[in-house]
Amino acid sequence: MSSGESTAPGTAAIGTAPDAAGDDPGRLLARFDTEELGARLRGLREARGLTLREVGARLGISASAVSQIERGVLRPSVHRLFELVTAVDATLVDVFGGADRPEVELSAPVPDGYVVRRAVESEQVTLEGGVVFRRLSPGVSRDVDLFESTYPPHTVAGRQHQLVTHRGYEIGTVTRGELTIDFADERVVLRPGDTISYACTTPHRLSNRSDDVTVATWLIVHPGAGPSAAPA
Repeated sequence: MSSGESTAPGTAAIGTAPDAAGDDPGRLLARFDTEELGARLRGLREARGLTLREVGARLGISASAVSQIERGVLRPSVHRLFELVTAVDATLVDVFGGADRPEVELSAPVPDGYVVRRAVESEQVTLEGGVVFRRLSPGVSRDVDLFESTYPPHTVAGRQHQLVTHRGYEIGTVTRGELTIDFADERVVLRPGDTISYACTTPHRLSNRSDDVTVATWLIVHPGAGPSAAPA
């Protein structure tokens, strides 16, 4: 078992709030659990013709560990999730694409007009360590992902003593609490209203070392999205 994952009970915690019409959000929002997350990752891998062994080799873990994540036995950490989607040449939008649209076509155009996603329709999943990812993007966007991350007290979004990298460029702002970002030679502490940007290829580690919950919003720009994308 990889140190970046933990055995999952199966269902991720999802916070729901009633909408203005008073509808029961439990009827409107299907539970996004670990098994569904794994099934979407498996669908992305199979759509690209990759084997478990090939993905495991790209991640430096066993094919068995990849299989356990896809079956919902292991709950991936935040950074392992980034590594998985990168390994299958996908994005978080492809993973959180909606229960009726498990994979977004890579060539799908952004529709004209506007797209609205109500609060009760937002998709979120609790990852290893209790970090919650909530997708904020209301529709298809091939160049960027918009997410909210919630970090329980004393949470490390990955491995305790390991800096990680993935593809893309991140721009983040803290809306609650205190977020610590460790780089190879420096530690940065962000508080409400503070913002940061960095290439995801820069080794980094995110953690909440405080006694309170931390919430941050992230704009993730993907390679090839334009001049602001992370360098190769």
